[in-house]
Amino acid sequence: MSIVQGSGRPTLAAVAREAGVSSPTVSKVINGREDVAESTRTKVLAALEQLGYQSTHQRKHAEGRTGIVEVVFDSLYSAYSVEVLNGVLEQAASVDVQVLIDVTGHPAAMTLSPERRAQRILDDGRLGLIVVTSGFSTAQLSAFRRRHIPVVVIDPLNPPPSEVVSVGATNWAGGKEATEHLLGLGHRRIAYVGGPESAECNQARLHGYMAALMAAGVQVRPDYVMLDKFRPEHGIRSLKALMALPEPPTAIFAGSDSIGLGVLAEARRHGLRIPEDLSVVGFDGTYQAEQSIPALTTVTQPLQEMGRAALRAVLRLANNEELDSRRVELATHLVVRESTAPPAAGIPTPDAPRP
Repeated sequence: MSIVQGSGRPTLAAVAREAGVSSPTVSKVINGREDVAESTRTKVLAALEQLGYQSTHQRKHAEGRTGIVEVVFDSLYSAYSVEVLNGVLEQAASVDVQVLIDVTGHPAAMTLSPERRAQRILDDGRLGLIVVTSGFSTAQLSAFRRRHIPVVVIDPLNPPPSEVVSVGATNWAGGKEATEHLLGLGHRRIAYVGGPESAECNQARLHGYMAALMAAGVQVRPDYVMLDKFRPEHGIRSLKALMALPEPPTAIFAGSDSIGLGVLAEARRHGLRIPEDLSVVGFDGTYQAEQSIPALTTVTQPLQEMGRAALRAVLRLANNEELDSRRVELATHLVVRESTAPPAAGIPTPDAPRP
């Protein structure tokens, strides 16, 4: 049995020889079978990576055939996800690549082991993956890398390994600009209502907020920082808690437009006027922010361009092309609308009588 194919590419036999095992054992590992000793699996995976073994589907793409890119979301609930997806689809249409959408926000979607999930991607003929705000584990990303599956992450919930290509925006600068806008209006009691504590983009926005406050000589108050999911419900719960404080904030910097919209909705229910009683700034620049009442001041990130950049990067990786950088950061900018204004003399609590 030959150990390489006619073009010089390694075969299963070559991998088996490198690992010191049989070809059927290599096949079991590639297919994610569990009846293989862990020490044997480790040797086979190392040999696959060292020899650069490619599946039939990967070789077809290398020969110039079109294929499918899988886009993985933790949820398609938000306008953020829709904007990113529109950018991916627009770029895909221009290069004749198909897009498949997968949602992993439900526990049942992540029942496959890392190796079996990676092999499924190859068996289904994917050129690569774009992972949007999804919390893939290091083990899963490593399984993709061992099989030479191109992966690009957008705004990952967990910091990815350094070798993984990521696309994002200037989150720290955006957080700082949002807070400076509120400081410039005269606010000093400014809360931050952000996303998950571990999310890389949220950490950057929070640190930008803190940097702006400290530069202005304003104390960062722990009771003004509330972190949870990038969802409207978080904005609703947080406003209730903030308004119950002895000294409620006069302004809120929301870590996403979705959170900001939740704040606006809860403010209306309690008779708070925006921006007279409370100023609100969002982050993302979605169409919902522009259409809200009042229109939401927000830090706009180029969501569609992030999607386009991610698709370009994953296709370059699939073609074994070198990337200029493994981290792409696109600029944000503040769009001032109707939800921010200088603070009033005092901000009423939800239960306080109105003048």
